[in-house]
Amino acid sequence: MKTQVAIIGAGPSGLLLGQLLHQAGIQTLILERQSADYVLGRIRAGVLEQGMVDLLREAGVSQRMDAEGLVHDGFELALNGQLTHIDLKALTGGQSVMVYGQTEVTRDLMDARAAAGAITLYNAREVQPHGLKTDQPWLTFEHEGETFRLECDYVAGCDGFHGVARQAIPAESLKVFERVYPFGWLGILADTPPVHEELVYAKHARGFALCSMRSPTRSRYYLQVPVEESVDAWSDQRFWDELKVRLPSHLAEQLVTGPSIEKSIAPLRSFVVEPMQYGRLFLLGDAAHIVPPTGAKGLNLAASDVSTLFRILLKVYREGRVELLEKYSEICLRRVWKAERFSWWMTSMLHQFPEADGFSQRIAESELAYFINSHAGRTTIAENYVGLPYEAIE
Repeated sequence: MKTQVAIIGAGPSGLLLGQLLHQAGIQTLILERQSADYVLGRIRAGVLEQGMVDLLREAGVSQRMDAEGLVHDGFELALNGQLTHIDLKALTGGQSVMVYGQTEVTRDLMDARAAAGAITLYNAREVQPHGLKTDQPWLTFEHEGETFRLECDYVAGCDGFHGVARQAIPAESLKVFERVYPFGWLGILADTPPVHEELVYAKHARGFALCSMRSPTRSRYYLQVPVEESVDAWSDQRFWDELKVRLPSHLAEQLVTGPSIEKSIAPLRSFVVEPMQYGRLFLLGDAAHIVPPTGAKGLNLAASDVSTLFRILLKVYREGRVELLEKYSEICLRRVWKAERFSWWMTSMLHQFPEADGFSQRIAESELAYFINSHAGRTTIAENYVGLPYEAIE
């Protein structure tokens, strides 16, 4: 088997890269370890930066997003029982974010790939990259009981934090940066109307809370809990009761509760590997970096990686600009580290840290108060939240 770009992973980053390359006439083949139903069953992010929205439009997969997605021109910070509005549109010269679930993005990309006749092999087992430092890398894998060899020009590792792509790089060739947080997010999905028309990020002495949504009738809520907490310890009633405590009273009074349709706890970590490439293997998304979800940057960072690699490969195939390949990691990491900083900052400002002393708590409160009471501070928050611009590939 042969293709031009072999993509490992059929999550949104792999599918988006495949869609953009296919539209440009560059052949791709995607290998996915799980089934299509499993991939669609993942409950993930739902806030899309302006840059990702524009990229999905460029990829020709925005019809349903533009029809059903919720454009948000701002969000709320709940502090000391009061709401502070961060007006994204006014503070960034007209930019906004789109609330549209990652599951829906994935579904749209799957449908587009199927309609184009491009190949995705689900349930591909034992995927292993080879010859990454050569001019002709290849992958071996098993599918439906047979073993295959897939020759290609380049390999895109879009297979997540636990995937095989990063593991194929010798450990001595990577530098790992990591911070693990002493808490997680307990999240539930419920078919109830959102408590507020905008997202609400709440700081409370008992811990952080987030009110989000997937549609006008489906809500997504989160609570900060200890990292060792068990989801079994949280009945729906206990969750709703705790959420009400952490919200300003006027929001708690209008909160509509109901049975959860999904409930899980996600640990929080910051993680980056450098470089994001090894020979002809390029790491994208969670394969290269993880952010705590507080800044809504995980899926969006993957999209900016996709944009960077897509535009480099366009110039490689159309103009012979192979020297750009060596710039992929450098370009991506500049934006990655800025997003890591913002996600770390939002997490540090809004969560309760069990080991924090009184001085640290007062410093955090003072810093957050400065930012939200300063036009320059609110502008900094807004610029980072809507997403920093993608770097041009010259």
